[in-house]
Amino acid sequence: MHPMFKTGLTAIAISVLAFTSAEAKVEGDTITLGSAISLSGKYSSNGVDTQNGYNLAVKVINEAGGVKVDGKSYKLKVDYYDDESTPARTAQLVERLVNQDGVQFVLGPYSSPTTIAAAPIIEKYKIPMIEAEGASRALFNKGYRYLFAVLSTSEQYLASAVALAAEMAEKNGKKPSDVRVAMVFENDAFSLDVRAGVVEDMAKFGMQTVIDDKMPADLSDISATLTKVKALKPDLLVISGHNKGAVTAARQIKELQVDVPMIAMTHCEGAKIVSQFGPSADGYLCPTQWAETLSYEDKYFGSAGDFDKLFKSTYEGYKNVPYQSAQAAAAVIVWKEAFEHANSFDPEKVRDAIASTDMTTFYGPIKFSEAGNNIAKPMVLRQVQDGQFNVVAPLKWASHSIVWPRVAK
Repeated sequence: MHPMFKTGLTAIAISVLAFTSAEAKVEGDTITLGSAISLSGKYSSNGVDTQNGYNLAVKVINEAGGVKVDGKSYKLKVDYYDDESTPARTAQLVERLVNQDGVQFVLGPYSSPTTIAAAPIIEKYKIPMIEAEGASRALFNKGYRYLFAVLSTSEQYLASAVALAAEMAEKNGKKPSDVRVAMVFENDAFSLDVRAGVVEDMAKFGMQTVIDDKMPADLSDISATLTKVKALKPDLLVISGHNKGAVTAARQIKELQVDVPMIAMTHCEGAKIVSQFGPSADGYLCPTQWAETLSYEDKYFGSAGDFDKLFKSTYEGYKNVPYQSAQAAAAVIVWKEAFEHANSFDPEKVRDAIASTDMTTFYGPIKFSEAGNNIAKPMVLRQVQDGQFNVVAPLKWASHSIVWPRVAK
């Protein structure tokens, strides 16, 4: 069951399936942001995490006085449509937000495929979009001028796991080139970019690929791959398939008692692998855009740890705060800062203000390249240790040492 809103968030306007058309992007004292987001379908769990992050930031900003433009204070509001985790639907709904609802400021959808579908629409209408959940490199090589992403790009997600595998090999008297790697990825833009980053880093060390499989479209069964893993005994298993793929992998690794010294997998927190699978989740390496132990802070939420506490006290059902929620909140902060920096609601002036962003938030530093991706923030790698997510790499940010080899439980 998705986390439900507690009392106090009901004042935020949340229209999921339909809402009355806005005559303009700003009405009275309210700035309307629009988003087509996955509230049903295979990405719905992360879609709700994203929506919760957006809404919490809106609440905090509004309670602190809102957005000040040309001497007047405005409240933020987000109008949502459910894109059903379907890129074609995302494109239709972004068109509707712009053409029928008059929205001229867009918050991104959840996932790379849906963001890829939205990008040409916002580019066509010259409507700026700040997105928090589309990490695919395909978004940043098209020359888009109106797309801005607060998160690190997807090829970076599991790269540090490859470097850790090389380090473990050397500590145990082997060469990095002796490391044998098994891979299984969803066949979508994000996961294939993650794979590309892994392959590039493997090549630097001369590592060997022993399995290179794709998940089925419904992400419901990877037992055939895991059976091969048991037989071939790789040193490193890397997995990426959003929340549903992570749940499938964690469940079947437990059921089949797959024992690999190092397993690195995206979307651990969002998939709630600790609460779902208990001790069997120990040892997983999980890339994250953000962690509550990092030393980031801002004037809106305070420290990363403060955001973690506020989020958990606002929304029920979270043992760990998904980084998707943190970066969603950061995207809303960028909107506030851009409106105030532009001192205008003219989309072109606001777009230029977004492009000039150079700030530090509780989520991390944000500075956009000409292509629109955030070039200031690193990825970190956490390991599940006794049910806790502890940062183990890079060493600059590490709060704990890696536990290696992983022991199946």
